[in-house]
Amino acid sequence: MKYISTRDGSVEVSSSYGIIKGISEEGGLFVPKALPNNIEVESFIGKTYKEIATQVLSEFLHDFSKEDLEECVDKAYDNKFHVDDLVNLKKANNSFFLELFHGPTIAFKDMALCMLPQLMNVARKNIGFNKDVVILTATSGDTGKAALEGFANVDNTKIIVFYPKNGVSKIQESQMITQEGHNTYVVGIEGNFDDAQSNVKEMFTSKEMKDHLNNFGYEFSSANSINIGRLIPQVVYYVYSYVKLLEKKEIKTGEKINVVVPTGNFGNILAAYYAKNMGVKIDKLICASNENNVLSDFFKEGIYDKRREFKQTISPSMDILISSNLERLLYEIVGRDSNKVREYMNDLKERGVYKLSENEKNKLKDFYGAWVSEEETLDTVKTVYEKFNYVIDTHTAVAYRAYEKYLKDTCDDKKTIIASTASPFKFTKSVMEGLGELIEGKDDFQLLKELSEKYHMDIPKAVKELDKREILHDRVCHKDYMKDMVKEILA
Repeated sequence: MKYISTRDGSVEVSSSYGIIKGISEEGGLFVPKALPNNIEVESFIGKTYKEIATQVLSEFLHDFSKEDLEECVDKAYDNKFHVDDLVNLKKANNSFFLELFHGPTIAFKDMALCMLPQLMNVARKNIGFNKDVVILTATSGDTGKAALEGFANVDNTKIIVFYPKNGVSKIQESQMITQEGHNTYVVGIEGNFDDAQSNVKEMFTSKEMKDHLNNFGYEFSSANSINIGRLIPQVVYYVYSYVKLLEKKEIKTGEKINVVVPTGNFGNILAAYYAKNMGVKIDKLICASNENNVLSDFFKEGIYDKRREFKQTISPSMDILISSNLERLLYEIVGRDSNKVREYMNDLKERGVYKLSENEKNKLKDFYGAWVSEEETLDTVKTVYEKFNYVIDTHTAVAYRAYEKYLKDTCDDKKTIIASTASPFKFTKSVMEGLGELIEGKDDFQLLKELSEKYHMDIPKAVKELDKREILHDRVCHKDYMKDMVKEILA
């Protein structure tokens, strides 16, 4: 298995090289030269998450030995996770909440970001890489903490995380700015996530930054889902969830299901698309957006238009107008024509918009897009609790409401997996408001205790006593000075 760039078809690298580099030299994203399509899902029945993970990863990472992969999986998925088989499925009528938040930072990013440092260690060895790696990452809230947790105190590595200072929840911010580790750096920016992400991507391709890093013996890499080492482990839980439905006899062999994903940067739903193309019987991929509804518009109209107001919402991890991973889907839609991708990406950068041809738009039929308002999100938190005695966070609420809209629109009642991407304890203020509780005059940490007491849920270790931890990172910079901040940190 080789990996090629979405923007230059002549670039062909090993998975190890792609994991270390994170992004191709000209700014393209690495994709498998050919997606594996021969997995037999039924062969996984009775296997653990770890066993399934090892097999799925082996389909993508051909330059990793079986022993290396088993070790990576064992180290990544250890007692940091708080349920027996890493994730849970909770039934709600014809749908199933896939709980992906039982890791050390109580968000779905843990499923991949506990794995990425392990894959990087093996990749370094595979290609004889001897520079120190600088993990440079923008976060809309969850990636940052999960990446910091995964890379803290890892040898020959520094990690720098930029986040929108006023664009994440109080608990998300507290998790990041209290992060320990001699090699961890957290910087708030005066700007939004798209500003952070655009500037980070620009630094990856900047000759000035490349020269600066060379002078100090560093190489950039990424912990965002633009890195294939982040993306591929996410495929595993879609394979696993289908297997679990088979085991529970909720579906029959060969029966198709739908998948709903609350979507910002498009990596999580792209992983489901990869699982579908590998042979998992997934029919519709339902892309759920909040009021930053650039993706739901794209799937309806075939036009990607970021020229709109950026909105800060109660589902902040989805507050994104430039969904980087969509470029990988676009590559497939345009028949793997890197010139066409480059043209569309230039249009997006220069004009803020690109439009698919009618033929390309027709290839989006696997997807359905729906967006959910703030009021609908809060209402869904309440109605899901009333119907199922189950508390969900605001991102999962966006997904569930989009699922209801899909049902109303299509009457397609296939069994459906709903990606539950974060614990309700990460977004206590909005969750408690949705549940109808009084929140005025109370901070997130008071509400965290109330949520636990009133709804009989244990406070996860990740946020217990979080407000009492020492603030270790207090850097803040304007979005235009991110490059200078990186230089200062690496000097």
